[in-house]
Amino acid sequence: MGGRPGPGPRPPEGPRPDPPTVPLPLPRPGGGHRGPVPGRAEPPGAGPDRPPPGGRPSWWRRALQRWLPPSLQGARVDPGRPGAVALVAVVLVGAVVAGVGVWSGRPVAQPVTGLPAVTASDGPGPADPVAAPPAAPGPLVVSIVGRVSRPGLVRVPAGARVADAVQAAGGALPGTDLAVLNLARRVGDGEQIAIGVPPAADGSPVLPEPGGEPASGAEPGTRSGTEPGAGAAAAGGSGGAPGAAVDLNTATAADLDALPGVGPVTAGKIIDWRAANGRFSRVEQLREIDGIGERRFANLRPLVRV
Repeated sequence: MGGRPGPGPRPPEGPRPDPPTVPLPLPRPGGGHRGPVPGRAEPPGAGPDRPPPGGRPSWWRRALQRWLPPSLQGARVDPGRPGAVALVAVVLVGAVVAGVGVWSGRPVAQPVTGLPAVTASDGPGPADPVAAPPAAPGPLVVSIVGRVSRPGLVRVPAGARVADAVQAAGGALPGTDLAVLNLARRVGDGEQIAIGVPPAADGSPVLPEPGGEPASGAEPGTRSGTEPGAGAAAAGGSGGAPGAAVDLNTATAADLDALPGVGPVTAGKIIDWRAANGRFSRVEQLREIDGIGERRFANLRPLVRV
């Protein structure tokens, strides 16, 4: 009878063969291991390329995928215990070096020396003698004789003129001729100035009485109450015998001071001229000395010699 053949005989029941096993990587000694653990199946998506929850990889995973080659993207770095200790040691050494550098480069405060104490004094300190102004010269003493209101010694300031000395003596008497005097000349200390006195025959001035006129009966060249020729004898001084002229080359300051119209200042000028120029060769050289004008030279001419 035709038809489909029936099922063949069933094989005998027996144990099924085990599925082939896949060799797994052995764990590394002293550390973790990569890959699946033997005897434990990993769930799907649990490998190194497992994406984070949500489906999108993080930014650092994207950076790794972009810059690392594909052969290194799935690698896991595990330094192990010795590597971790070495890494910590390197970090500590770097921190110590950085700390020492910062500490050595810190600014060092410099000590400030104390300033000396200043105390205010009650009064001003001693004045500097160099900075002190020079002392003002004192007044000059001048002898005024002749036709003035108050003949005698007058005091005038330094730098005064003959006109100032005449004014200090009360001024000249009426009718006195002052044209023969140099009123603008500076006077010196100890100088004698004769005002309006005509020269006598011997060259000495005729001094008036306190009233202003020459003494009645007095001979020319004499003072009131003196003998004739006494003036010339006094003028000679120690320069020679009474009545003798004074030698300009040998006379001392005292001899010259005794001459009429010559005071200590003019006598000093005569001696200074003699020291600077040598001996007098003629009497007219007295005109070269400051303070001896025409009138005074006329009075001294018969009283001196060379």
